[in-house]
Amino acid sequence: MKFQGMTIGVPMEIMHGERRVSATPDTVKKMVGEGATVLVEEGAGDGAFFPDAAYVEAGGKIIEDVQEIFAKADVILKVKEPLFNKKVNKHEAEMVRDGQYLITFLHPAAPVNHEMMKKLAATGVISITLDGIPRISRAQGMDALTSMSTVAGYKGVLMAANRLAKFMPMVGTAVGVIKPANVLVIGTGVAGLQAVATAKRLGAVVTAVDIRPDAREQSTSLGAKCFDVGVPADVAIGEGGYAQRLSDEWLSKEREALKPLVKDSDIIILSALIPGKLAPILITGDMVASMAPGSSIVDISIDQGGNCELTEAGEVVVKHGVTIDGTKNIPGMMPTSSTWMFANNVYQLLSFLAKDGKIVLDKSDPIIESTLTTIDKQIVHRGAREAMGL
Repeated sequence: MKFQGMTIGVPMEIMHGERRVSATPDTVKKMVGEGATVLVEEGAGDGAFFPDAAYVEAGGKIIEDVQEIFAKADVILKVKEPLFNKKVNKHEAEMVRDGQYLITFLHPAAPVNHEMMKKLAATGVISITLDGIPRISRAQGMDALTSMSTVAGYKGVLMAANRLAKFMPMVGTAVGVIKPANVLVIGTGVAGLQAVATAKRLGAVVTAVDIRPDAREQSTSLGAKCFDVGVPADVAIGEGGYAQRLSDEWLSKEREALKPLVKDSDIIILSALIPGKLAPILITGDMVASMAPGSSIVDISIDQGGNCELTEAGEVVVKHGVTIDGTKNIPGMMPTSSTWMFANNVYQLLSFLAKDGKIVLDKSDPIIESTLTTIDKQIVHRGAREAMGL
């Protein structure tokens, strides 16, 4: 059996506001059925409405002390990067151990995570980051980033709309017609397309920007007006059809092209990402200052550094009268749907990695090459090494 003799640990997530969990009773049942022992921290699924009793019924074991899970598990499954656990007065990066596997979203290129990455490497833990899953056909079932981007794009628009001081749709009243809100979506990958669709459903006028022609075309099919910032396709498109990092010259030209759109926007949704690298800064402080007071920005790309110069990771701030939301765990605000998708993605990845009760890493495989983050007490992730100057 695939997981025969393997002990898998599922700790409770400790990030503020995080309600997801890395395994559901259904995925625990599958892992146990394949020979694994699954240790679930007491209350780990409560925030997503998966009670302890359901995990026990699925064959999992409920453990009160999370330190016991870290000490016994061969593999730790998490949703978010390791953080300081106030309950036990220890950082999760200090609870992992040499040769243990950690599978989670690490976002290793983001500056806020660099110290944590150094701690992980020092322990000897073998870490695999879910934000590195390549978008190839055989990896679709493992692609948690796509799953979570779907949630973030939908919820991000609702968050921005909730703060907006005006109607989203056009509204006819006895004293006149109120114009619809202008929504600008920058980056029309999975999150951006979901943001476009949601903003259109709410009645806004939506403009979509992406440096890739195909991505722009997809946004028009959802009813958005498409804007071309003028970056040539051969400069914009990288490996696998993803956006690639632009030179400073082209980035400056893109910002210049965006200025009039930003000024006229009531809501901006930022989701422009470059796989495995820091997100590009597309909205400067001066551009934010040009927006009308009461406008709203949601920076979905914050886990990889953010697209707005003024975004503060994990915070909601007001700058120049504009609310800038840097919430790091937007999918955690829709815990039931996002947990269901995430847990199945993780199960698919673990099934791919496991052979006869052991994890086997074929470093020539593109899935391993792009997700392996620390091994042999070294940071090996290319994007992280680039961002950290290693």
